[in-house]
Amino acid sequence: MFDTLSEKFSNAFKHLSGKGKISESNIEETLSEVRTALLEADVNFKVVKDFIANVKAKAIGEKVISGVNPGEQFIKIVHDQLCAVMGEANEEINLNRPPVLPIIIVGLNGQGKTTFSAKLACHLKNKKNKSVTLAPADTFRPAAKDQLQTLSKNNGLTCLDSDLKKSPREIALWAMEEAKKNHQEVLIIDTAGRLHVDDELMNELVELKKAMEPFNPEVLLVADAMTGQEAVNVAKVFQEKIGLTGIVLTKMDSDARGGAALSIRHVTGVPIRYVSNGEKMKDFELFHPDRLAKRILDMGDVLTLVEKAQENINEAEAQDMMKNLEKGKFTVEDFLKQMEMISSLGPMTGLLKMIPGMGGALREMGDLSPAENEMKRMKVIISSMTKKERQNYKVMKDSHVIRVAKGSGTSEPQVRDFIAKFKQMEQMMGGMMSMMKGGGMPGMPGMGHGAKAGFRSTGEDNPFGQKSKKKPGSGNPWGKYF
Repeated sequence: MFDTLSEKFSNAFKHLSGKGKISESNIEETLSEVRTALLEADVNFKVVKDFIANVKAKAIGEKVISGVNPGEQFIKIVHDQLCAVMGEANEEINLNRPPVLPIIIVGLNGQGKTTFSAKLACHLKNKKNKSVTLAPADTFRPAAKDQLQTLSKNNGLTCLDSDLKKSPREIALWAMEEAKKNHQEVLIIDTAGRLHVDDELMNELVELKKAMEPFNPEVLLVADAMTGQEAVNVAKVFQEKIGLTGIVLTKMDSDARGGAALSIRHVTGVPIRYVSNGEKMKDFELFHPDRLAKRILDMGDVLTLVEKAQENINEAEAQDMMKNLEKGKFTVEDFLKQMEMISSLGPMTGLLKMIPGMGGALREMGDLSPAENEMKRMKVIISSMTKKERQNYKVMKDSHVIRVAKGSGTSEPQVRDFIAKFKQMEQMMGGMMSMMKGGGMPGMPGMGHGAKAGFRSTGEDNPFGQKSKKKPGSGNPWGKYF
């Protein structure tokens, strides 16, 4: 997400390195590169023009804070302006109102409306403790009803059996009565889309919105972030024709540019409320402009990382592992649980980007898929081990290795390599616990950060891969602000 923009911003800020103060002359080149970076990211040209003008006005003549170099201060100004463009803070829908709250989901075909409807229902039910009903109202694509009902069944949600022979307006009014009858607090209405904006689609939605007006509905537009300015144009038309109360961006994990996220609020005046990525119900986030601005500027996103950990990591299992470590015990079973916990948080690259200063390091490392593939192979090997072997790998003899290799579909050298790597891991974990108890810096394998080349099992190299070229201590240089 925003990889290209983040890299270009990082390069632009280098022009301020070593400067004694912020002046019009020494920020001109930086602003020029920032302007180019934003335009190449498919950000609306009017948004870019206003953004650059505001940054320049705030930067020139700014008194440099004692102990902070001008480069850091300029980045703080850019961060604050990015937040202003995207909406300052998260604005989730207002749930503190009498039921039933109708939420109308609109958008073009292929944007992810139906999947998002189910994700939103899961979020409101599981996180907000609301009773939620889903209503299929897509009379143009009947398969959307089957999709919504399947998603509802798989996730314990309530979905109505709408009569698609009726108009979307009639379905919505009927669904409201059903929701009231069943004492539901929220009704999510999944409407039809088209390949492009047309009069028939808009007329249907205008009629539906008019029928729902007495209930003060939320109207959320689901837009594909990868379409950039096209998503902004579509949002503008929907806002003018029917009126929106919020925007949902999908496929942001695949968008390296970020033009839609940086333009859509400024152009339409409608807040971005949610981000929906992937098909899984957990691939759903509240949209936080301040956190996104930090990611773009390689300041990390520790708050989101902590929230993901709280949602996905089993606290009891984590405490049990810590107790084992305190006793000097670290087993293959513990290692497997650690890998599964990390996997539950998402792709390794996405997680590392949430750590301040890691964006630049990741660009140096390159592709992390070899390390992720290595983790998958190790999981397969561990799954072929017996419980006794997982608790104490030292009991494994040649016959055990042969059996595990056959059971996991790997080679004997790969199984032996895993055992050697785990031995290094065991030593490293033991050393870390000694250090935590005040035992000083232990003699451990190299502590490099890279992962491009996968694990190594011999020598002084870090068992997690090649060392990073990133200089020690070059983490988030702007942490003092945040």
